[in-house]
Amino acid sequence: MTTPSIDAHVRLDVHPHHSSAVTAVLTGSQAHIAHVALEAGNWSVVGRNTLVLARIDHEEPYWAEWAAEQLAADGITVEITPKLREAMDEKWTWPNYPMHWCTRSEIRQVSNEAQKIHDDIRHGHLLIHAHAHDGHTTVAVGTYLHQSGKSVYLHGEDHLRQVADTFQSPATALIAFEKAHGAAMRPGPAPLTDTEQDTARARTSLGPPTARAEPPRPEPETVPHTRPTPATTTPSWTPSSKITATGRSGAPGPTTRRTPSTRTRPCASSTSKKPTPTKRRGPWPRTRAPSPTACGS
Repeated sequence: MTTPSIDAHVRLDVHPHHSSAVTAVLTGSQAHIAHVALEAGNWSVVGRNTLVLARIDHEEPYWAEWAAEQLAADGITVEITPKLREAMDEKWTWPNYPMHWCTRSEIRQVSNEAQKIHDDIRHGHLLIHAHAHDGHTTVAVGTYLHQSGKSVYLHGEDHLRQVADTFQSPATALIAFEKAHGAAMRPGPAPLTDTEQDTARARTSLGPPTARAEPPRPEPETVPHTRPTPATTTPSWTPSSKITATGRSGAPGPTTRRTPSTRTRPCASSTSKKPTPTKRRGPWPRTRAPSPTACGS
């Protein structure tokens, strides 16, 4: 049976300011059909007939190729740019991957499950009650609101995050989490990782990342210093709480002249900053190896 042709054209390309995200530009009188199909596949709208696929596992080219095959099967014309085709054909893997026994296909499955957890949190389907750092990586406890209602214990960050345990109720989950991580336990979800922040920016804009505004430079603060008046007769000192030229309260000081002292606050731009890490594909989080069962071993 011949698939009917749809008047819609989808042009897939690499994101101009993200290392692995993919963009889709739609044209044609029936572009809305392709629009609905891509949104259902977790693509985000960034403009009129323009969508972006941005993931925390850096597997966008793989899933973009999968989406292209689905659109073509539905009768929609799909164009893939040479740069994106090159990314689709690239063979790569994570450096120092903790589950070294996993095949490339199994690694992608683990990453996709981590992506689902990320999306469930982002869309409000998974409510995070608390988080902590166990000395190796971030752990958290939360409850699904629109599925089974089960509570889960999460281990890891970004593409390595996985469900390590399940509980029948939020109370049971919180008691167990507090027992294990009481001192390090913090309410709510953990701060976004660098990867999550980059992905969020790519989902909302095709422009370059906005530079962080530097805090205003404070002006130097001059502290006035009172010079004692020379006297020809024995001075009559009045006890005072102010600091005299000797540096002690209420004690007479020398009559030598001193220039006003100037104290300057440290400028924000002069403080030491952490070096910016070299960007690489899939920044490696601090983590210990998850359970071997993650790859079905």
